[in-house]
Amino acid sequence: MKNLTKLEKSWILYDVGNSAFVLLAATLLPIYFNYLADLKQISSANYLAYWGYAASIVTVIVAFIGPILGTVADYKGMKKPLFTFFVLMGAIGCLLMGITKSWWIFLLVFIISKIGYSSSLVFYDAMIHDVTSHEKMDTISSQGYAWGYIGSCIPFIIALAIVLAQQQGILPLSLPIAMLIAFSIVAIWWLCFTLPIWRNYHQIHFIEKQDQIVKNTFKRLGKTLRHLSLDRKVFWFLLAYFFYIDGVYTIIDMATAYGTALGLDSTGLLLALLLMQIVAFPSALTFGYLTKKFKSENLIMTCIIAYTLIVIYAIFLKTQFQFWVLAVCVGMFQGGIQALSRSYFAKIIPAEKSGEFFGLLDICGKGASFLGTTLVSVISQITGKENYGIGVMAIVFIIGLLFFQLSLSCSKKQV
Repeated sequence: MKNLTKLEKSWILYDVGNSAFVLLAATLLPIYFNYLADLKQISSANYLAYWGYAASIVTVIVAFIGPILGTVADYKGMKKPLFTFFVLMGAIGCLLMGITKSWWIFLLVFIISKIGYSSSLVFYDAMIHDVTSHEKMDTISSQGYAWGYIGSCIPFIIALAIVLAQQQGILPLSLPIAMLIAFSIVAIWWLCFTLPIWRNYHQIHFIEKQDQIVKNTFKRLGKTLRHLSLDRKVFWFLLAYFFYIDGVYTIIDMATAYGTALGLDSTGLLLALLLMQIVAFPSALTFGYLTKKFKSENLIMTCIIAYTLIVIYAIFLKTQFQFWVLAVCVGMFQGGIQALSRSYFAKIIPAEKSGEFFGLLDICGKGASFLGTTLVSVISQITGKENYGIGVMAIVFIIGLLFFQLSLSCSKKQV
């Protein structure tokens, strides 16, 4: 993070903090919920269904409130307080999950915590206009994802070591106590790395507050939605993002399940997930550097094409070694496509309406998470072959690429 301002470093460090919760939610949280459900003799089918319902509830709520909250955040002095509220909601919820003994209360707190995490990202992403210059957005966005990937591994490895030590009898603790320690580590890590941005961030781009703020918020949002098709550059990018980020999230969400379905070793799959995070660190930094030599648009298209080839490779995947190759390839392009998409979108929207527009981008990301997993599940069931299910994502990436090219062919027009 050499040659960066204090404010830019503060913004990047929040990615280091919140990313720990992402790994926790993907690994230890489902395991502990399964433990609590087993205590009440909840069947494995119901356990999986309840966990899926909780994830869907979070997706629907955040997709609904994201654009509304983002629009409110664009008013003068509103972005930082809203960001703070949802960070505290997420981190405190993370801590409370370690205290909870009831499976349904745990699920309720998980929903609240995940809403806090997801909503904080709407404001965090929108802050990039106030944090850095137009020219440095690609680099700063890439730095955020890069340090987030590597930073999240530290508390996760510590938390995982405590839980595994408990299960092996090395630590004389009960599983609930071990999980409480793990959740506390992640929550404290999250809050500690949020302190710099709380201290240093000030909103620069804004819209002056008006009377009847709630009414005017909905009027502004409605006007933007009605006129969005006029700004074809933004409109086509949102459609492109919906499809290609759907493919990215589906690969991330389904990789472990896909490997398990193929009968691969669970420990090896977990290590592959860690490897993917580690590889993503230098790769994201590399893409940030490459924006100095190549247009970010061309780099995004390169990532989409690479993901298409990765999906085709996954169709023929059979061994543990091949899965590790897959993890490395995903890690190589994961940070680049996410970071450059964020910065590219920031550059084509009005700075004073960044919260509103990033709320809309969040809808595309959340909506996409439904499409991909559903497609993989349905195709796998119809054909009876897991590789056909994952292979259909190649079509999704190609559609995203076509829409992205349409976006590039359009001139920029303020909405």
